[in-house]
Amino acid sequence: MSGIADKPFTLAGVTFTSRLIVGTGRYPSHAVMKQCHDASGAELVTVAVRRLDLKATGEASLMNWIDRNKLRLLPNTALCYTADDAVRTCRLAEELGMSKWVKLEVLGDEKTLYPDVEETLKAARILVKEGFTVLPYTSDDPITARKLEDAGCAAVMPLAAPIGSGLGIRNPHNLRLIREVVKVPVIVDAGVGTASDAAIAMELGVDALLMNTAIAGAKDPVRMAVAMKKAVEAGRDAFLAGRIPRKAYGSASSPIEGLVE
Repeated sequence: MSGIADKPFTLAGVTFTSRLIVGTGRYPSHAVMKQCHDASGAELVTVAVRRLDLKATGEASLMNWIDRNKLRLLPNTALCYTADDAVRTCRLAEELGMSKWVKLEVLGDEKTLYPDVEETLKAARILVKEGFTVLPYTSDDPITARKLEDAGCAAVMPLAAPIGSGLGIRNPHNLRLIREVVKVPVIVDAGVGTASDAAIAMELGVDALLMNTAIAGAKDPVRMAVAMKKAVEAGRDAFLAGRIPRKAYGSASSPIEGLVE
């Protein structure tokens, strides 16, 4: 590796060596989920609080399969459609001893699962005042991203495409704009379908990626977790290295001086 220096990925004062954040839903089994977590190298894992089976114990409990010595929990408010529901869910996560770091997700539509940005902002302002570290899922709108930063969020998490769609990076231009207008970390959340999508997102200069279905829904989830780890690292390296300019015509890759006549 050359002497290219990278700044650490730091969230709310905590530095992570991995720029990949993973989820806990839709895996074939808890055992496979754990193998994927290990293979991904992730250090931050999100858990849907409202989907947790609080009565489950032992190996039947999802939480039993999350190594909290290696992974920091990021409870999320999946399936919340109002700010009030999201705030209540975050408070429940705190009462359960999960974390005061939360992934704030307030949906506005059951079909697209696009975020309701007004309700997201409302919830973010309440939660920040209550001392939560808030990482909000949001649209790829730079203005909303800036408002969330102004509200005190520790990061912004714009979508690449609808949750679970696997459509890849739909609007790279807006992701670049968001990277320009906010100072907090930008974490692309939702829409990644395969490793090349992850690399493209990282090449845009975002700080990290959060994904679940792309790994959990793959034919071989563990192998895909490995692929995503490599893609995130490769995309980050490519961003730091800097791509060559695009040209309309061919350009010889060998010097033309001193050609043998």
